[in-house]
Amino acid sequence: MSDAKPLESAPAYRVVGLPGDGIGPEVYEAAQQVLGVLERTRGLRIELDEQLIGGAAVDATGQPLPPETVAACRQADAALLGAVGGPKWDGHPAEQRPELGLLKLRAEFGLFCNLRPIVTHPALHAFSPLKPEHL
Repeated sequence: MSDAKPLESAPAYRVVGLPGDGIGPEVYEAAQQVLGVLERTRGLRIELDEQLIGGAAVDATGQPLPPETVAACRQADAALLGAVGGPKWDGHPAEQRPELGLLKLRAEFGLFCNLRPIVTHPALHAFSPLKPEHL
């Protein structure tokens, strides 16, 4: 790895950080560490702008996706989302459910993919709806 220093003339990447709820802040903190390594070793400049989403946003503003968060995401090059939701908000009305923040964010930006890597246990291959060559 190189010890590249950020170039002062290089444009900064604007990244919105959305720690969210539950393990989200922990996941977001790990992502920040990775970004720090990229800055130090690859000379990237990254400007982080932390915003609210999910239950944290409900607690602070009464809504799971504040307009300020959407506006910040529109101005950013990327967004990093930790996680949303948790039992604390189970009794909230539908319009204040933390998960609605993520759903609205996806709809706002036309994002409809939620990839989750899986591994099928060999003993269950015959019962999987996936084609054998993909298991």
